[in-house]
Amino acid sequence: MTRVSLNELNSLDRALFVSHVGWIYENSSWVADMASKLRPFKTIADLHSAMVGIVQNATLEQRLALLQAHPDLAGRLAQTGELTPASKAEQSAAGLTQLSPDQVNEIQTRNAAYFKKFGFPFIVCARLNNLETILSGLSRRVENDRETEIHTAIGEISKIANLRLRDAIKND
Repeated sequence: MTRVSLNELNSLDRALFVSHVGWIYENSSWVADMASKLRPFKTIADLHSAMVGIVQNATLEQRLALLQAHPDLAGRLAQTGELTPASKAEQSAAGLTQLSPDQVNEIQTRNAAYFKKFGFPFIVCARLNNLETILSGLSRRVENDRETEIHTAIGEISKIANLRLRDAIKND
């Protein structure tokens, strides 16, 4: 994806806007589509804030679909090379693409228990973590109630989106 300036992004038609930043929220371009209606944005932080607000004001069903659109960490998609480019880079940055078979088994077992309890994959901003903190987070967060965990996972998605926006948009 070619990086664009915020001024360029603001001037794009709706479809091009979505094509440039629709991937920011994993397989959920509806967030960018709704954000396109709120332009112009003065800063990347303003765009991020608008997108966060869209997610926070979405229906529970939309938020759950957003959570469910995320891949498992070191899961099947990672093992078969089917992650989105952004997720692949993020999981790689956290060291999740260089795991031993035992480590893959451990994280997949914990992911399965988490998914069974909550109905969506464990989500953490991988770029801000490593295997140790991810495993610790999985152990800790599986103890949350569902409402707390939905809120926590959405917060992690917000961190991911912020970093992705900063990668996608060049400073004016």
